[in-house]
Amino acid sequence: MPKLVQYADAPAEVRAVYDEIKAARGIPDVTNFWKAIANHPPTLRRTWDSLRDVMGPGALDPLTKELLYLAVSAANGCEYCTASHTASARSKGMTREMLGEVIAIVGMAAETNRLAETWRVPLDKFYEQLP
Repeated sequence: MPKLVQYADAPAEVRAVYDEIKAARGIPDVTNFWKAIANHPPTLRRTWDSLRDVMGPGALDPLTKELLYLAVSAANGCEYCTASHTASARSKGMTREMLGEVIAIVGMAAETNRLAETWRVPLDKFYEQLP
């Protein structure tokens, strides 16, 4: 298990990122994810900046973004990310029924992805034209 970098023990560059995260999320302390990756301050900074950009305002609404993040986290088997983004999606309006559908979609996609790959299904010509 990695050392979790606490605010009091963090160098100035880590504290600056922690302060940004706490302010953006309105929380008193950062979660263990941030404390773990703070062991490498450049990764902490890059990850926070990228996450803030990707999950910030855009063409997709905040709940849709969280549902997508949750689905990918579940598909990748990341317990921490699945729990974190389930909580975030709930805070943005995800219902129990929506969570059930997300889980069903992740399971179905995993199954059909494996079938297509195992059978080596050739790509249909009309799919080749999609962006």
